[in-house]
Amino acid sequence: MRRIGNFTRRGFAVAALGVASSALWTPGAAASTPGGTGEAAETAGRRREPGDGNSHRPEFRGMWLATVANRDWPSKPGLTAAQQQAELVAYLDKAAAAKLNAVLFQVRPTADALWPSPHEPWSQYLTGVQGRDPGWDPLGFALREAHERGLELHAWFNPYRIANHADPSKLIATHPARLHPDWVLSYGGKLYYNPGLPEVRAFVLDAIMDAVRRYPVDGVHFDDYFYPYPVAGQTLNDDAAYEEHGGGFPDRASWRRDNIDRLVRELGERVRATRRTARFGVSPFAVWRNKATDPTGSDTRAGVQTYDDLYADTRKWVRQGWIDYIVPQVYWNIGFAAADYAKLVPWWARTVDGTRVHLYIGEALYKAGDPAQPAPWQDPAELSRHLTFDDRYRQVRGNVYFSAKEVATDPTGSMARVVADHYPSRVRPPR
Repeated sequence: MRRIGNFTRRGFAVAALGVASSALWTPGAAASTPGGTGEAAETAGRRREPGDGNSHRPEFRGMWLATVANRDWPSKPGLTAAQQQAELVAYLDKAAAAKLNAVLFQVRPTADALWPSPHEPWSQYLTGVQGRDPGWDPLGFALREAHERGLELHAWFNPYRIANHADPSKLIATHPARLHPDWVLSYGGKLYYNPGLPEVRAFVLDAIMDAVRRYPVDGVHFDDYFYPYPVAGQTLNDDAAYEEHGGGFPDRASWRRDNIDRLVRELGERVRATRRTARFGVSPFAVWRNKATDPTGSDTRAGVQTYDDLYADTRKWVRQGWIDYIVPQVYWNIGFAAADYAKLVPWWARTVDGTRVHLYIGEALYKAGDPAQPAPWQDPAELSRHLTFDDRYRQVRGNVYFSAKEVATDPTGSMARVVADHYPSRVRPPR
C-alpha cells in the first residue's frame, strides 16, 4: 500500500482484499470516435490488431496528479509561486514526453481549493496554512500549461473528505465545517461531510460547479472515496440523518447508496448543462461486488466491495449513463489470486458493453519495483503486459497511471516500457 502521511492513498489496494508524435490537438474540442458504441461482446474486436503499434485510434492516456498531503505536487508546502509553477510544468512536460494526453489534477483534496473559491478555503498544501492566498491560481495556470502541451486537464475533486485528522479546531475559523458542525462526521481519525444531509450535497455540488463554470476544464473527476472505507471496530454515526431522511428505504445501506447516487447523478447533469464539452468520470475501487456476494459480480475475493462498504453502486452509474467514463483502479497484477487483473478487466468490459460510458483502466504504477509487492511487480514488464492484455477488449479505451511522481521518476523503467511497447506516437483522447 502507498502511504501518504498518516493515511493510505487509494486505500486498501492490498488490505481491502482481506484474507484472501503526431501533431498536438486542442483539448476540449469535440472529436469523433470511430466505431460507435455498444460492441457486442467483450472479445468482439480488439483495441488494435496485434503488432499494430502505430494505430491512431483515439485512446485515453492519463496520469493522476495528487496534491493531498503533497503526494505529488507541490513537493512541500510553502514554496514560492515560481517554484510551484516550475514543478507543475515539469510534471506536464513529463506527461507529454510519455505520450500521455490527459492529466487528472486534484484541485479539491480536503474540502479546500486550488483556485480562488468563494465556498472553501485555499488548500494548506500550497502555503502550509489553510486559507492563505498563494498569490496565484494553480487551476487556471495548470489548464493553460496543459493545453499548450496538448494535454486535457480533468479537475479531480474529493466530495466528502474534510481533514485527515479528527480535530475541527485545526480548521480555519471560517471553514464551512466550523460554521456548520452539524454537517460533520468523525470516523477513523478523520473528518467527513455527512453524505446523508441534503444541504451537504447541495454545498458540495455548488463548490465543485464553481470551478466548472469558471474554468474550461476538460473533465470533472471523482476517485474512490464516497462513504469512508470501513475501519475495524468503529461505527459511522449517521443515526440522526438516517432518522430524518431515511424514511421509505428498506434499510440504512439502501439509503446511503441513494445519497451517493443522487450526488453522482446530479453532478453529471449539472456538468453537462454548464460545460457541454466537459466529461464526468469516476475512478472507483475496482471490485463492485464479489461473485460470492452477487452472481453478477466479479470473480474476486475482495474484503471491500464498493456497493456494500462504500455505498457506491458504480455498476448502476454505468448502466444508467450518469457518468461519461469510468476508471476502475485495477491495482493488482495478472494472476493475483484475490483480485486478478485478468478477471477484473473482462468484468468491466462486460459492464460498459452496450453503454456510452468509456472504460479506462487505472494502473498501479506506484507498485512497480516496490519490494513489499508480489513478485510480478518486480518485473518492469508487468505494466506493459497489462496493456497487452487490455488490447483484447475493444471496450477498454485507455489507461490512467497512479501517479505523476512515478511517471516522472520511473525508478524501474516500467513506464518507459509501456511507452516503448504501446505508445509509438501521440493520439487524441476519445470523445
